[in-house]
Amino acid sequence: MKLAELAKELHITTDSFIKFIQDFDLELSECISTDFEVKEDFARFARENISFLKNYQKDLEQPKTVEDIAGNISQPADKVAEVIRKEKPAIYENGVYRSSVSSFGVDQKLGGDYNFVYNYFGKRMPLAKRDFIGYRDLFFYISKALDPFANENTTLTDWGIHRPAGIILYGPPGSGKIFWAHKIAQIIGYQFKEIKKYYLGTSFVDGNETSFNDFLLETMKQEKVVLFMDDFDNVMMERTATSSVNSCDEETKEIILHHIDRFEEEELLMVASANTLTGIDREILAPGRFDVVIPVFPPNVQERAEIILYYMTKDLSDEALLKQILEKNNADHLPFWNEISARMKVFSNTMLIDFTQSLKKRIRTQYLKDNSLDIDIKKHLQPALREASAKLTDEYFEQMSRFIKDISVNNYDDFATRIENLKQELQHYRIVEKPRQAIGFTHNSDSK
Repeated sequence: MKLAELAKELHITTDSFIKFIQDFDLELSECISTDFEVKEDFARFARENISFLKNYQKDLEQPKTVEDIAGNISQPADKVAEVIRKEKPAIYENGVYRSSVSSFGVDQKLGGDYNFVYNYFGKRMPLAKRDFIGYRDLFFYISKALDPFANENTTLTDWGIHRPAGIILYGPPGSGKIFWAHKIAQIIGYQFKEIKKYYLGTSFVDGNETSFNDFLLETMKQEKVVLFMDDFDNVMMERTATSSVNSCDEETKEIILHHIDRFEEEELLMVASANTLTGIDREILAPGRFDVVIPVFPPNVQERAEIILYYMTKDLSDEALLKQILEKNNADHLPFWNEISARMKVFSNTMLIDFTQSLKKRIRTQYLKDNSLDIDIKKHLQPALREASAKLTDEYFEQMSRFIKDISVNNYDDFATRIENLKQELQHYRIVEKPRQAIGFTHNSDSK
């Protein structure tokens, strides 16, 4: 059963279900699958607690002030305000909240007793068995953008909303844009196909001349394809008086613009990856073309800890030596990694993988030297962190600053908390110059 079907059965909106999962910090893998199939436990919970969920929805939709929420949950207004300010900084100053703020969600964060929710589900799914870690906000945001695929008939006939022809995933290098392109294909049930660099322009395959136009026409003949293109911001760069454009890239752009009106009819969705939206030709971003832009963030502090643990334990057998060493250090649980994760500000997914690889090599080297499982992992954290930090270059920081500018313009209201946290983490690396002392002798008047 799809989430939309459960929502229709219980007369509870899909958006309310999504907000409930986020408010109560429920693990996605315990609630729904990537293609929005509802898990058995979650469906049973919803049916047995329909009164609570209806009250949750009613509260969510009702306009309310800080004082209203404080009265509803019997909590001090200043504490309620602090939760809203932290969770929804973009709307805090508006005064009256609706649709995006739940009294129940605020109460839960202030220690309200909701054990009937958490006790209902089975054991927390191991990290290694999850579809992905964290990023619930991004997953649901992408799912909403893909709603015309899931509910094609109603979105088109009731609302006149067409399926997007193109989507741009933008974010700094190493943040997982190709991962999310694959997820998009899974969510809508399309096959994934990647445009290789050598497909662009004209090339020879088995002695026959072929072009990108030929490739695109052939792809459109196939059923339900997500066509992925990397380096989109460079290929689709706008030609100006100060910037030249590669003739091959210009030809690729013209071919895509020529065929893009047929993408929906041919069940083709083009998903592109870009480091930035700045400089992309405005014709490409026009309505009906690549008018859906989705930011892909570096992981936050909690997600970093989960990713580290995931890659430290990935592919290990039950009797693996590394697994035994992790267990001896209590490093097979998330709390062990929280401190080092907090120091990995603005680290990309790639940097986290580099860190785990470096750490595993260092642990193995010590094991081979001492032939003992009594290894203090904490001694190796700093050297591994230093090695992974090598990718924190000036260029990377500049890309991160540009990403923050892009998302602040295009998606601030959707990801305000992530953006503000990312700004703070990036600020950590900024060097404030000390005032320079004036050249020459210090006069008596200067020393006063």
